[in-house]
Amino acid sequence: MERAEETPRAPSTAPSARVSIWESVRACGVWGKEVDKAELRRQVVMPLYARRAVAAAVKAKDEAVGVAAAAERGEEGEVEVEVEAAVTPVVVFVNSRSGGRHGPELKVRLHELISEEQVFDLSVVKPSDFINYGLGCLEKLAEQGDNCAETIRKKLRIMVAGGDGTVGWVLGCLTDLYRLKREPVPPTGIIPLGTGNDLARSFGWGGSFPFGWRSAVKRYLSKAATAPTCRLDSWQAVVMMPDGEIKELPYALKKTEPADCLELCQENGTELPEKASCYKGVFYNYLSIGMDAQVAYGFHHLRDEKPYLAQGPVANKLIYAGYSCTQGWFCTPCTASPQLSVRSLVVLNLYNYGSGRHPWGDLKPDYLEKKGFVEAHSDDGLLEIFGLKEGWHASFVMAELIKAKHIAQAAAIKFEMRGGQWNRAYVQMDGEPWKQPLLQEQSTIIEINKVPYPSLMINGEQ
Repeated sequence: MERAEETPRAPSTAPSARVSIWESVRACGVWGKEVDKAELRRQVVMPLYARRAVAAAVKAKDEAVGVAAAAERGEEGEVEVEVEAAVTPVVVFVNSRSGGRHGPELKVRLHELISEEQVFDLSVVKPSDFINYGLGCLEKLAEQGDNCAETIRKKLRIMVAGGDGTVGWVLGCLTDLYRLKREPVPPTGIIPLGTGNDLARSFGWGGSFPFGWRSAVKRYLSKAATAPTCRLDSWQAVVMMPDGEIKELPYALKKTEPADCLELCQENGTELPEKASCYKGVFYNYLSIGMDAQVAYGFHHLRDEKPYLAQGPVANKLIYAGYSCTQGWFCTPCTASPQLSVRSLVVLNLYNYGSGRHPWGDLKPDYLEKKGFVEAHSDDGLLEIFGLKEGWHASFVMAELIKAKHIAQAAAIKFEMRGGQWNRAYVQMDGEPWKQPLLQEQSTIIEINKVPYPSLMINGEQ
């Protein structure tokens, strides 16, 4: 794709773990240039008829309803002064459950700034509905000779207000546009509302929701319209297990027919069990197996059972840390398998992990050469694999006092697991955990391969 080839590399993100508080203060408006609301609306707001058409199509889950709504403009006696397409139209997806109390308040603020029709609450509207019906409506209008709708569709950008899991959900839905040959694919920016916000850190959007957020939101939107784009590798994980099912599936993982996995098995020489259950998902930051995923699983359940405890990123991190201490990670040494001596395996795509920490580290050239490694980038077609030992080792790694146990860099990965003393393993992708059933007699396989097309991100550092 020509546009992707011209897109620059992702920004360097090494300092981000140490400056997230500074970024929050800087974003409050004292150090940043104030954005004029009228100029912002000229930049990002679609004409009234177009945004109403898109909203109608999404609500009805029918692009024809949106096309009909566009045809009705002016018939109800309304005078529309907005007749030209925005310079760079921006649509915002908000996870109103993220960020403690900020999610709902942010949605109201966005309504004030850019209209209700261009803001979608992910608890009501799935990103796939917008892609199928909202973008589909614009494409239909363009086919009918609507030049304004055609321009909107070509220039559209997306902002996601949420955590890493929410961003990954939206990016995963956007990749369907490549498969359906409905390009261009809108680039994506981030308003960080989650706990870790590693995707936001990696692309210059900051590690936390800013203190002076009401003013900062205008700058987020303005930057979304004007900043350059860069690429992000996407990775598909395929889980093939003996007959059975994964309960409580995360958003990132979907069940698929075994026949869909047969070609992949043949390519990689993997035997597909006769009664297999197959799942597919895409991740952008990391996939991990082991104790850290178990802690994430417990944290998610605790937060769902007692949502009043999770009132924002700081509270979430305290709960997370407390839950880690109750799982035995700090007390159980890794002596059962001394040849491996890790209790968590992490496959990493980005530089940031665990709220902006850098467990792979800034490796010196002589060490890279000795290990046969290359400098890591988020669009280099390689994943970094490292291990974490008991909780104390993980704590020192997260504090960046020591490095994680470097294992390998790889362009494709295959994990094979069998049960024994345990009949399950814990796995997570981009912060979305699940409990993976295991059998002693048959293997469960997780294969990871690069998606052939990159995700396009908006570089918030510029």
